[in-house]
Amino acid sequence: MRGGLIQKAALAKLLSLSHLSVSFGPYARAMRKSLLLLPLALASCAPLQQAVQVPTVQVENIYLRSLSLPTGLQPAAANVTLRLKVGNPNPVAMRMANVAANLIIDGSNVGNVNLPNVNLPARGETIQLAEVSIPVTIPTATSFLKVARGQQVSYRLDGSFTADFGPLGQPTFGPFTLSQGVWKQAPILPF
Repeated sequence: MRGGLIQKAALAKLLSLSHLSVSFGPYARAMRKSLLLLPLALASCAPLQQAVQVPTVQVENIYLRSLSLPTGLQPAAANVTLRLKVGNPNPVAMRMANVAANLIIDGSNVGNVNLPNVNLPARGETIQLAEVSIPVTIPTATSFLKVARGQQVSYRLDGSFTADFGPLGQPTFGPFTLSQGVWKQAPILPF
């Protein structure tokens, strides 16, 4: 019991600032309040960082619309549509300033997917369509031919996104795997 009283007295002396030789005049009361509130203010910063959850990106559908041969100055191209479900687990609405990903088919990076300005409702989802024209090269032609013939391939979207938190800034999250799965569709080539 006596030890507790000694600790309380020492704490009271520390907070009273009366042991300091400098005179603070009318600011002494405000400084004491600031010293009392400082630990609370610092402790409140940690839960804010833990409260922000990373939005999710999920491929609902991926479809090869066409596969074109090179003509003149135009290279061969694969025209792909991705239907993406972007989710926001946070209690406040947010805007993703940019989602940038690499489309990887059967382990080969075949092209880029970019979605600018994705607005997300609080604790909600939005559907985004990405129409992508990807140049077909010698290394990627086999993957796109498999899809065009109706054969199954694995795919992955690896990338990052930039969240817009207004005056708090635009942090970038990633890189990481945004979504992955298998891709099989009805054939678009007769051979």
